[in-house]
Amino acid sequence: MEATLEQQNGALNGPIISTFLKYLLPSIVGMLAMSSASIIDGIFIGNYVGVSALAAVNLIIPILSVLFGVGLMLSIGGSVRAGKYLGEKNSLAASAIFSKTLIAVTIYAFVIIVLGLLFESSLFRLLGASEPLFPLMSDYYRVIMPFLLAQLMMIVLYFFIKLDGFPSLASAALVIGLVLNIALDYLFIAVFNWGLSGAAWATGISQLFPLLTLMTYFFSRKRKLHFSMQQKNWSEVFQAAYNGLSEFINEISGGIIAFIFNWMLISRAGVDGVAAITVLNYLLMIGFMVYFSIADTAQVMLSQNFGARNEHRLKQFLAITFFITSVVSLVTILILLFFNESLIYMFLDKEGAEVTVEMAIEFVYYVWPMFIFAGANMTISGYLTAIHLPFQSGVVSLCRSLIFPASLLIILFMMFDDNRFVTALAIGECLTFLVASVFYIRHKPERAIAKDILINGNKLS
Repeated sequence: MEATLEQQNGALNGPIISTFLKYLLPSIVGMLAMSSASIIDGIFIGNYVGVSALAAVNLIIPILSVLFGVGLMLSIGGSVRAGKYLGEKNSLAASAIFSKTLIAVTIYAFVIIVLGLLFESSLFRLLGASEPLFPLMSDYYRVIMPFLLAQLMMIVLYFFIKLDGFPSLASAALVIGLVLNIALDYLFIAVFNWGLSGAAWATGISQLFPLLTLMTYFFSRKRKLHFSMQQKNWSEVFQAAYNGLSEFINEISGGIIAFIFNWMLISRAGVDGVAAITVLNYLLMIGFMVYFSIADTAQVMLSQNFGARNEHRLKQFLAITFFITSVVSLVTILILLFFNESLIYMFLDKEGAEVTVEMAIEFVYYVWPMFIFAGANMTISGYLTAIHLPFQSGVVSLCRSLIFPASLLIILFMMFDDNRFVTALAIGECLTFLVASVFYIRHKPERAIAKDILINGNKLS
């Protein structure tokens, strides 16, 4: 049976390029579908509800980032550990961490939904929102919060199902959600004129169908992961979650940076400034989701080959990862430089949004250099996670998503009286690349495997 499982595992013995692309292409489609929910919301909100509504949604992002980040940390940390188990041909242990992760995330979701709704007004004040925006924020927040249960469960299933060799099913589920979200956004916002609550209902309902689609995985006879409520050693969930620390840092740091940006822009440019940075966030999100797909696909390949201690394949998968990341970076930069105005007008009505559009274009020219380094930084962080170095991976993530951008934002905001403080994002990615490069040189595949053998012996345990 173990030999059969190994033969079926393309990550361990399949052709490098075709195996990587087999996982990557559905992953890109899936991740773009996942991120497109908020992007589609932004297009409909900006065109049918208005600039103030865009700003209201952006003010909620920090708290949602924190809540979502914990679920992402549990999901990715658990799937990386399961990947190592599968590389060691231990499907029983992989199934156990899968079950415990799904149960833990479900319980977490129930708790945060209740607490989040009970302390709504306090959270809005904490986010720095002015009371006139509270009604708009409530329209979106009260509807979207209960649907976090479905969204977080979907995230767990997505990562584990893809790990188990079903990338097409995982991505198809997210595409179904995207198509449904577009249709419901049009119906609820453009036709029924429900405003922000309509956007929230569209997003929430569109999360239910991908979850149901992913659940068809449990009927497959080819799956290696099995769910069971009866589990022991629950501390393993938190140990595994530590390996997803970098992803949690990315999410929570994104929320903190959004909070800092909102505060600075409200004080310097008002609602138009917040709306402009919201549009920029939507544009950046697309590029970063592609990077995340590449890094996530690499993690699936790298974690299993690290478990199998296959140095040659580790290096091959890393090489193709860096190559594809470089191509994506070049294409993204060209699109931002030559098509920025057309992209921005997708989110805003041409009538009455001239100030917002002008600021958004200015922001694009300040941030495009970040794509020179961001892909490599995310790839190295993902590699460090895959070889079970969560601290180093977390440091890279913390540098690129919080320490450098936050400190530079504050410094540049005090230095300049215009919007040049936005360049902090690009400078932060450049500085992070220096840190990431040092970690990568110190933990190249041959060194990582040699250290694992020294600690755990020659036996694949």
